[in-house]
Amino acid sequence: MARFRVEPEGAGARVDHFIAAAVPGLSVAAARRLLESGAVRVDGHPAKKGARLVAGQTVELDDARGAGEAPGARRVRADPSLPIAVLLVDEAFVAIDKPAGIPSHPQTAGETGTTANGLAARFPECATASPDPREGGLVHRLDRGTSGVLIAARSAAAWASLRAVLAEAGCEKTYLAEVVGAPPDAGVSNAPIGRVGRRGARVRVDGGGRNPLPAHTTWEVVERRAATTLVCVRLTKGRTHQVRAHLAAAGHPIVGDDLYGDGVGDLRLHAATVRFAHPTRGGEILIEAPPPAWAKIGA
Repeated sequence: MARFRVEPEGAGARVDHFIAAAVPGLSVAAARRLLESGAVRVDGHPAKKGARLVAGQTVELDDARGAGEAPGARRVRADPSLPIAVLLVDEAFVAIDKPAGIPSHPQTAGETGTTANGLAARFPECATASPDPREGGLVHRLDRGTSGVLIAARSAAAWASLRAVLAEAGCEKTYLAEVVGAPPDAGVSNAPIGRVGRRGARVRVDGGGRNPLPAHTTWEVVERRAATTLVCVRLTKGRTHQVRAHLAAAGHPIVGDDLYGDGVGDLRLHAATVRFAHPTRGGEILIEAPPPAWAKIGA
């Protein structure tokens, strides 16, 4: 079961829209099916279709298998052939080093060849931890071309807790990126990020797009190269394509970026570290993924 608190900015939202926004990959139609199946509760009572939420309320969501499908129909399939490089195993989560070129999780039922498929084979409990079972317990995502730290919950309770702590201001993520050109020694962007396109596959950073959200990104130069520069990027919450879009808007797209750059070669973006408060026992956790060859100084 996942639990979400309605913050002031979410007050007035319809419960089906709130659930769809809170659960990555869950459509509004699927959220409505969850409501109809009785899988959603507000302050302990079954949620009513069309109900609008009030700040401070608690929304509880059972396993998304209730969305009008047979049990296990959408659950990520285990694939033991996919190698999983484990960085840390904890009672609440598993942290892995995702390789570049592999999607984080399936987009459709039965799809294989993703990181979530490999996780489900090695850590079966992850397969039922997230409300959307396709995600295999993942509490955040990395683009197909991005390598580095990726975290999956080992239970539904841990999933909800991890989602909350990763959204807090105290959570910090760092990335290594090789960008085109010679940026200043340090830079910052506070441009809001909104989705564009029919499926929201791209974002805009000029306040346009759908539902623009605040975003804060800082970066500093690590190493200057012949025609490119290695930079270290820091952010907290992390919006869709935040690092890619902010660097491109600054005039220095990431090498290999097919959406915001020229797309020549592989994407040079690596999720190097994630620092956050442990969701159950407190204390700070720092997870690090070793840099790929292109991200090493002197490469």
